[in-house]
This record gives sequence, C-alpha cells and structure tokens, in this order.
Amino acid sequence: MSTEPLTRDLVGAARRSAVDTAVDLVIPVYNEERSLDSAVRRLDDYLRDRLPYSYRITIADNASTDGTWLAARRLAAELPTVRALHLDAKGRGRALKAAWSSSSAEVVGYMDVDLSTDLRAVLPLLAPLLSGHSDLAIGTRLARSSRVVRGPKRDLISRGYNLLLRTVLSVSFSDAQCGFKAVRREVADRLLPLVEDDSWFFDTELLVLAQEAGLRIHEVPVDWVDDPDSRVDLLATIREDLAGIGRLARGLAGGRIGLDTVGDGVRRPAGAAAAGGLWRQVLRFGAIGVVSTLAYLVLYVLLRGTMGQQPANLIALVVTAVANTAANRRLTFGIRSRTGAVRHHLAGLAAFGIGLLLTSGSLWLLHAAAPRAAHATEVVVLVLANAAATLVRFVALRRVMAPA
Repeated sequence: MSTEPLTRDLVGAARRSAVDTAVDLVIPVYNEERSLDSAVRRLDDYLRDRLPYSYRITIADNASTDGTWLAARRLAAELPTVRALHLDAKGRGRALKAAWSSSSAEVVGYMDVDLSTDLRAVLPLLAPLLSGHSDLAIGTRLARSSRVVRGPKRDLISRGYNLLLRTVLSVSFSDAQCGFKAVRREVADRLLPLVEDDSWFFDTELLVLAQEAGLRIHEVPVDWVDDPDSRVDLLATIREDLAGIGRLARGLAGGRIGLDTVGDGVRRPAGAAAAGGLWRQVLRFGAIGVVSTLAYLVLYVLLRGTMGQQPANLIALVVTAVANTAANRRLTFGIRSRTGAVRHHLAGLAAFGIGLLLTSGSLWLLHAAAPRAAHATEVVVLVLANAAATLVRFVALRRVMAPA
C-alpha cells in the first residue's frame, strides 16, 4: 500500500490538533530503525517532565529503506504527543521544510535523532522564542562554556567551516551546523520559501538569510557528544557546503534574494540589526574591499596591455567603484530598498574621485621619479594608493549609509 495518502492524513490531522501547541520539535531520520524508538521515548519523557509548554514531536522520515517508517508510525499511534511524516526523497533540509510548513505550533525546531545535544539545553533554546525576545535560536558547540566530546578531525572541520562563513559571508553566529535549532513559526513561514538547499547546507542558508534580514538570533552553549555511528559523508557535505556558500554569496551580492519584507513585523528597531555595529561593518567593508582591489588589479593589468596607464587606471577604477558601492550598500550597511540610492552612489562617486586622485597622482609621482618603472612597481604603488582610497571610501559611505 502506498504511504503517500497516509502521510497526507497524518500531516492534516497534526495540523488541526497542533493549533494550540507551543512547540513542535522535528527529528529528521534516515534508516534509523534501531535507534528511533529509544530516542523518541527519551525525548518525550524529558519534555513531559521538564518543559512547561505544550509540545509535539514530529518524526520526519527521509525516504528510509529499512523499517524506520513502520517504527515511526507505531510511535505516533502509541504516543499522543508524536506525529510521523514520510517523504519520498532524502535531504535534511527537505524534511525540515515539510515538517515546519505542516505545523501550526508557535515555535518549530529540530534535533538529531542521536540526541547528541544535552537535553538540558532545550528550555534555554525555546524560552527566548516563546517570549518574543528572539526570532531564531541555535545551539553552539564553539562557545567557551560548551562541553564537547568529538574527534580532532571533526572539530577542525567544524571550526574551519565557521571561520570560512565569517570570512566570506561575515556571519555573526558561531556554529552554523549544530543539529539543534528552533525558530518562531511566523519567521519560518517567511524564510523557508527563500531557502533553496534541501540537504545539509539548509541550516547555514537559513541562518545567513535570517541575519541578512535583520532577525534576532539567540545562541545557546550546549554540551555535545559526537555520535560515532554518524552517517554523514564528510567529503560530500564539504563540497555541497562550499557550493552553497558561493551560490549564497552571489545571490546576496547581486540582489537576487528578496529579503526586503522578511523582517517586517518581527524586526528590531529600524537599522539596528542591519548595520550590525562598527566592527562588523569594518569586516564586511574590508572583505568587499579585498575583492574590489583584486578585480581592479586584474582589469588594470588586462587594459594596460592595450592602452596607456592613466586610461587603464580610470576604466578599472570606475567599474570596480560602482560595484563596490552597490555591494557595500547591501552587505555592509544592510540597505535593500531603493530609497537613497542616488545619494549613496553620489557619495560613492565622490569617494571614487578622491581615489582617482590618489591613484593617478601616485602613478604620476612614480613616473616623475622613475620614468622607466616596471609594471610590477606600478601595481605595488597602486595597492598602497588603493588602501588609502579604501579608508576614504569607508568613512564617506558610512556617513551617508549607516543608520543614525
């Protein structure tokens, strides 16, 4: 018998009965027949005794090929707080999208079936969301107060991945991939249609989009013990994550991802989250500046072979200056509407003019002192001049773009 009609019935019944449920915790599973029963019963016992809110546990079966779905159905039939959901395709992100979208609970979340995270962190994770203090909450294994038991290889990969996220996407949260997260359902309803990944990168994409939308992310230090029987393919996951980071960075920089209305009604005071403080602005501006400088140098070297030094400098600087202003407007200062765009670009052009004077003047001084200076020397001088121009650009753009 096909499981699809049964799946729809279970989801529909859960939706109707979960209207007054405060929390819906999802356990995504794939071929977990042996561990599912004990994990769900342990979690259910803990929540019943320790959680002062109504709750539901949703088992989201990712197209298991063993007896996982049968075990999930038995648990759902026996325990009134458990529901079961079956999907015909694999993917943690796909499972969470389906389970969260079919829930009417006030807060939705998930945790791994191995219960690696100490359950004492459940209440600290959920309380800020139920009180309205935060929009998303995540467990972090990288806080100083966290106690983590895992091998050096996994620890190095985790720390390296989160460092990469901070460098490339300027994220402020510390641990993107801990399998212990929750989100207010109204926020999930707005974010999920924008999340493209259906697999392991789902967590990272959800958090990055939430941060870009100015939503409040609460972090909970957790005690965590690695599951030695983990089925995660590390190499495949790393490849998927790197591809996801590149796609997400391009989407945000190019304005393809529409976040303008995501934070409406759930956002902090206007500009507070988007600006993110001076230090975060400096980091983002610096990262964009590095990319802009590299693009400028590549253009200059390419153009220098076909034209003189000053025209090559002018064209390369104009192209990268316009792109730099647009990227900083969106990524550094969190501005996604068109309001003030003309004024911002005029400030960028003014900063461009100063940069042009600095770089052109540096080239003129170089060749006045050394008429036969090599192209490599020109590049070194231009890097130094661009550093000074970058400082001027940051001050100018922050003055007109940063919120009061």
